Amino acid sequence: MIRDTERSTTSGGLMLVVVLLVMIGSVLGIIFTGKALDRGEGSVTLLIALIVLAVLDGIAMGGFFTVAPNQARVLQLFGKYVGTTKQQGLRWTNPFYTKKTLSLRVRNFESQKLKVNDKDGNPIEIAAVVVWKVVDSAEASFEVDNYENYVHIQSEAAVRNLATSYPYDSHDEQVMSLRGQTAKIADHMKAEIQERLAKAGVEVIEARISHLAYAPEIAGAMLQRQQAGAIIAARQRIVEGAVGMVEMALDMLSAKEIVHLDEERRAAMVSNLLVVLCGERGAQPVLNTGTLYQ
Repeated sequence: MIRDTERSTTSGGLMLVVVLLVMIGSVLGIIFTGKALDRGEGSVTLLIALIVLAVLDGIAMGGFFTVAPNQARVLQLFGKYVGTTKQQGLRWTNPFYTKKTLSLRVRNFESQKLKVNDKDGNPIEIAAVVVWKVVDSAEASFEVDNYENYVHIQSEAAVRNLATSYPYDSHDEQVMSLRGQTAKIADHMKAEIQERLAKAGVEVIEARISHLAYAPEIAGAMLQRQQAGAIIAARQRIVEGAVGMVEMALDMLSAKEIVHLDEERRAAMVSNLLVVLCGERGAQPVLNTGTLYQ
């Protein structure tokens, strides 16, 4: 693999002064030498040397280029990679180098709304935002054909794979879902996209889901299923809490010897407490004016 290699270049301001001085001197020398030749006093060899110097100076002017902040120039000599320069401002290097501009700025990309099946087989719509930047200009230039298009395609492929690895929603806290654990899902997405884009010299700064919904054709049915699942999960939690409260009440009554209940009265008390604790409405009290058993 081709790795990024820093290439030092010459200050463009200094070279501009040198090139201009050489150009002015060679032009004046050509003029004066030409006039001297007209008088039969000049040297043809000197004239030819000055002309060659002017031509070389003109070629040297092709070595000037500028580098903006957070920008890199990839240098090649007849197709061979010779290095990358990130020195800002006006620079000068070998005029025969080709200089490809590459942005190192942070960019973001939002995928299209992809229609995929989640882990449970339900069709969903999902989209993601990926924040990225180029960190290795050589890999971005030579390891992939078009690194921007590569980022887009591989990011969408990673989002599709992520959507098929988790269910859309889950009422079990131990089961990770796309809608429930957004932070962990984002970390997983970032890691998977980074693994795919590493060979292109790209660093993924952030990745997160920007759109998540059931597909329109099942949205209504899944909403009812989701509501039913939420009711069941809530009822299960209520029953677990009620049983614990009843057990604690019976243990405290026995420990403090407030009242002694036989098995029939304990069963009746458990039944009444569960009705009160699990009921959807407030319990209506019934006053017993007789004995405990009547």
